Amino acid sequence: MVNITRTRLVFICIGLFFLVVVFLSFGFGLFLLSPADKEGAEQVFIVKEGSSLKEVAGDLEKRGLITNKTLFVLWTRVKGFGKEIRAGEYSLRPTMPPVQLLEILRKGLVILHPVTIPEGFTRDQIADVLAAKSLADRKRFLELTEDKALLRQHGISGPNLEGYLFPDTYHFSRGTPTLAIIDTMVKRFRQVAAPLMEKTQGMGMKFEEVVTLASIVEKETGRPEERPLIASVFLNRLRLGMRLESDPTVIYGIENFDGDLKKKDLAQKTPYNTYVISGLTPGPIANPGLESIKAVVDPAKTDYLYFVSRNDGSHHFSKTLAEHNRAVEIYQKKKGKTPEKTS
Repeated sequence: MVNITRTRLVFICIGLFFLVVVFLSFGFGLFLLSPADKEGAEQVFIVKEGSSLKEVAGDLEKRGLITNKTLFVLWTRVKGFGKEIRAGEYSLRPTMPPVQLLEILRKGLVILHPVTIPEGFTRDQIADVLAAKSLADRKRFLELTEDKALLRQHGISGPNLEGYLFPDTYHFSRGTPTLAIIDTMVKRFRQVAAPLMEKTQGMGMKFEEVVTLASIVEKETGRPEERPLIASVFLNRLRLGMRLESDPTVIYGIENFDGDLKKKDLAQKTPYNTYVISGLTPGPIANPGLESIKAVVDPAKTDYLYFVSRNDGSHHFSKTLAEHNRAVEIYQKKKGKTPEKTS
């Protein structure tokens, strides 16, 4: 009799356990497939870099996107996705069931914001553009572009990543790690510039020197047809041991430049003042576009050694100093401008 009672008790316990499991499974499944609000509005949800699964689940619950953060965490871990939630900005709705929300977060289906980096922009200008769109912290961006370990990783021996943040239109999500943004720009540079690397071997210049000179060409003119001509001037001057005497290099070396280049600035000794130093600057002074790099790799065949602005966006090119001085008299001195390319 006692044994029968014990057997019944065991079966009752098993039955109750089974019912509890069924009930919990049903409740769990209902949670996963049921939206938090069938009429809720779309909202922007940001997963910050470094956020834990519990933090993300807590934020989802606070925003009314899920009804139970504990169940969300449990299901995510059961699926093995605990470390796959990607940082970024998402467009989510409480009408989405938790199982759908998890798929969006782990696949990184983020909101993408277009950002255009113009040719010739410096690191500082790029940092300003990214900060204005809330895509990166300005200070963090600049610090990373000077990080020695990152420079070694990308095989760059210069002082920073200036010159290798390729000008293009990108699409980033708010919350994207700043390092990922930088890597995207440098990889884009490598992708675009790779076909030109072999052509530099017969020039007697390292590829980094080509990029440096291309950045100077980029800053000297906004006219595509003039880039090969300006590149030829600088290459001719380097070949003859003449200083480059480029105003944009001087400007790059002036901290907090006010926009007014003075004659005294041309005599100021900085690593970037090519009126004072010989050869190229320590690194690029901007981020050149593909056409400026091509202009250095395949310059125009000329004997030009000088050029001066005509004040209309174009330049007058000269072979001799006498001819150049006459052009300066016509285009610059009468207008009270600082002459370019004098020696």
